Amino acid sequence: MKRGLFTIIGVATGAVGAVVLAPVALTMAGFTSAGIAAGSLAASMMSSAAIANGGGVAAGSLVALLQSAGAAGLSAGAAAAVASVGGAAGAVVGGAADLLSHSKRPPSPEEEDDEEEEEMEMTQELIVDLRWIPVITLIATGAAAAGAIVAAPAVLTAAGFTAGGIAAGSLASSLMSAAAVANGGGVAAGGVVAALQSAGAAGIPLAGQAIVGAVGATVGAVVSMASNYTV
Repeated sequence: MKRGLFTIIGVATGAVGAVVLAPVALTMAGFTSAGIAAGSLAASMMSSAAIANGGGVAAGSLVALLQSAGAAGLSAGAAAAVASVGGAAGAVVGGAADLLSHSKRPPSPEEEDDEEEEEMEMTQELIVDLRWIPVITLIATGAAAAGAIVAAPAVLTAAGFTAGGIAAGSLASSLMSAAAVANGGGVAAGGVVAALQSAGAAGIPLAGQAIVGAVGATVGAVVSMASNYTV
């Protein structure tokens, strides 16, 4: 198995999983769409925050932000942050799996004949393997995931998928025309053009943010790891 594959899988899985599971975790903690659930962790946090602030929960505080996310869903910024953390965690786990999978390979006949050469080679390989989970890779993974989610709405608008509809003379307009021709005069519901225009008009849904974050995190990890092997 190629070195780095587990890291890439870990990055993508971590980014998607974090964004998808975050709403579930908020609900389980008691931050629900109907408010903070009685007797929950959220209720305990709210009580502590109220005592610390003289009787009320401060706007913009951690409890207020978590309840807002639980009631209305993750914002683009929150989804970006969650995807960054998930992608970085996935990079660490995947990098560790890469290290373990390549440290257990059987020695070659030449290495068996020369114990000293074997030890030297394995030491050098270990040093190289450790470079697959450097700080720069984690930073690149998180930044790319966050950047992709934050930039995606602007990219859609620039392409012509706007809140007011598809902009005339834009790339989106050309795609719509091509889709209409291919579908006998209309744009198919659920097609790429329809999905992109829906995201441009109403915002990217949670599943879309997870995919965008995963793609961004994966690209960031691959670029960073490739640069590590060219220095």
